[in-house]
Amino acid sequence: MTSSFSNLSLAEPLARAVAEMGYESMTPIQAQAIPVVLTGQDVMGAAQTGTGKTAAFSLPLLQRLLKHENSSTSPARHPVRALVLLPTRELADQVAQQIALYSKYTKLRSTVVFGGMDMKPQTLELKKGVEVLVATPGRLLDHIEAKNAVLNQVEYVVLDEADRMLDIGFLPDLQRILSYLPKQRTTLLFSATFSPEIKRLASSYLQNPITIEVARPNETASTVEQRFYSAGDDDKRRAIHQVLKTRGIKQAFIFVNSKLGCGRLARSLEREGLKTAALHGDKSQDERLKALEAFKQGEVDLLVCTDVAARGLDIKDVPAVFNFDVPFNAEDYVHRIGRTGRAGASGLAVTLVSGSDARLVGDIEKLIKKKIELEAIEYDDDRPKERINDGRRAWREGADSNDPRSAGSAHRREAREPREPREGREPRDYRGFRPATVSRDPFFAKPYEPSVSDAAPAWEAAAKVPARSGISANIKPKRKVAALFKAVPATEPTSQS
Repeated sequence: MTSSFSNLSLAEPLARAVAEMGYESMTPIQAQAIPVVLTGQDVMGAAQTGTGKTAAFSLPLLQRLLKHENSSTSPARHPVRALVLLPTRELADQVAQQIALYSKYTKLRSTVVFGGMDMKPQTLELKKGVEVLVATPGRLLDHIEAKNAVLNQVEYVVLDEADRMLDIGFLPDLQRILSYLPKQRTTLLFSATFSPEIKRLASSYLQNPITIEVARPNETASTVEQRFYSAGDDDKRRAIHQVLKTRGIKQAFIFVNSKLGCGRLARSLEREGLKTAALHGDKSQDERLKALEAFKQGEVDLLVCTDVAARGLDIKDVPAVFNFDVPFNAEDYVHRIGRTGRAGASGLAVTLVSGSDARLVGDIEKLIKKKIELEAIEYDDDRPKERINDGRRAWREGADSNDPRSAGSAHRREAREPREPREGREPRDYRGFRPATVSRDPFFAKPYEPSVSDAAPAWEAAAKVPARSGISANIKPKRKVAALFKAVPATEPTSQS
């Protein structure tokens, strides 16, 4: 049973902000974590995604930092006192927006730094002084090395989506960042799963943490309807159209395993008449934020994304999630479908399974400890009876013999002679072909007979030259060459007297 925020005795500025946001009752993770964090104890929290973890750590942190609030313009009076680390840019931006809303009636300052954007505006904000800093690990290290961020007065550090940070290789960065922090601090670790790696991380950096679990690790939300449909690779787009139509779904996330597949699928769905945007790691930060904003505003119906968007995206009222590809990592399945059915709302998770996905589906079964039944999806019979598909031979389905068009086609097929084998085949007899009529003149049928009186051609007459005596005009004279030896003149015989 959830309790009311009014029971927390929050400070008036925080209580007013919470009331304006329309929050009345706390979620289970909030009801259990907030009182513990208010006491200053370390917390190791596990909750299914989408249950309100941001408020679970933000509100008690802000409550305890109110003693430091001041209106001074000096940056020295606003050192970083709370550090929130997150794995992705989208999640960091989202958490920062939530914290800004909670603290808007206080004098506490907050900002966010993440990669993919120019450091200069972020540096200006840091130089002004902030009490709450939201960051991704890589970009925070950049600012630390540039002397833009000093963390020696941090009292609270939050590791949100810690399992994801370990998955994408942030452990060395986390260790470096934590080495800059004071030993005396409150550390809060939130994760969707309690893997052995998470437990080792907690044992290294948390001191006697209070463990809070509001759901079994890797358990999927009970508000999400999970369906697994058998669909070949060529039928998956058709399956998406069918589910959207039969369920009357207006918006959905569609998850794929690769950036290349993400872009291709988004373009294909766009050509098929669905307003679609792609979200993956090769998109610039500006493009990713614009895609998310367009989806939130209803300008985009389908957001095709890789697992970069599977963690932490808190978009309200997303009715469905499609797994176009079964995830390689079974834990990613939990995070993907956690994008729907958030905060008690109902949602639909559809996974399209091809013949090569049996092992991956088995891994999901083991993780969620539920038997998965594959269903055959029923398509509306809206295909034409005859069509040429992608340049291949025409295919026909159940032609109606009573259809005059079908009868005509059959009659034409019967009228055709059977095709002979290609080798040794005679030239085709194109029936119905009529060559043009040619007039027959007997004059042109006679053989050529030269006339005796015909004069010689002009070119032959022009070529004639005066003949030299004794030599034919057609004989070329010999070319004169130098003699190597002088000829000996013949001697006349002398007469003897």
